[in-house]
Amino acid sequence: MFQVIGGRSVQAVRLLAPRSAVLVEAVRGRKSRNDPVAKSKEGRIKVPPPVDPVEMVVLKERYSEYELIMRALRLEFKEEVLRKKYEEETGSQAEERARQEKEEHRALMDWNDQENLQMLKARILRIQKEEEEAESKTVEAAIQREEELQEFIRQKEKEILQLQEEAKNFITLENLDQRIEEALDNPKNYNFAIDKEGSVVKRTVLQ
Repeated sequence: MFQVIGGRSVQAVRLLAPRSAVLVEAVRGRKSRNDPVAKSKEGRIKVPPPVDPVEMVVLKERYSEYELIMRALRLEFKEEVLRKKYEEETGSQAEERARQEKEEHRALMDWNDQENLQMLKARILRIQKEEEEAESKTVEAAIQREEELQEFIRQKEKEILQLQEEAKNFITLENLDQRIEEALDNPKNYNFAIDKEGSVVKRTVLQ
C-alpha cells in the first residue's frame, strides 16, 4: 500500500523530489570521530577486496541502465503530475473561455445578420428609387419629345399658312398681264436712304 499525501503517493513524491547531497551522520554508533584507533587495530592495514573486472563492467552497465530507467520514471511521473495540475487549474478557465468565445461568436453573428438585413433594405430602397427616377426620366423624355413634335407641327402649319398666304400674290400665267398693268400703274421707287432707326431720310425722284 502507498500512503497518499495531497493526492500523490509517497513514492511519487520521493521520485519527484530533487536529489540532494549524501548526508553524513555525525556519530557512528558509540564511538566519536575524535576517539583514537583501537589498540587491536593499530597495526592493521586495510586492503580492499579484489575486484573482478568482468563483474565491474557488468555492474556499471546495469547501474547505467538503472539510472536511465529511474530518470525516465521520474520524468514521466513529473509530467503526469504537472499535466494533472495544469488540467485542474486551467480546466474551468478553458471552459469559461470557450463559453465566452461562443457567446461572442453568437453576438457577432447576430450583429452581422442585422447589418446584412439593413444593407439589403437600403439596397432595395436604392434600386426602387433608381427605377422610379429612370421611369420618371423616361416619361419626361417622352413628354418632351411629344412637345417638340407638336411644336414642329405648329411651325410647319404656320409655314404652310404663310406660304398659302404668299401664294395669293404669286405671278402665274393666268394673272401675268394683270400684274404687269398693276406694276406700270403703281411704280415703286427703291432708290432711297435710311438712318440708323430705319426711317427714310432721302428718296430720289423717278424719271
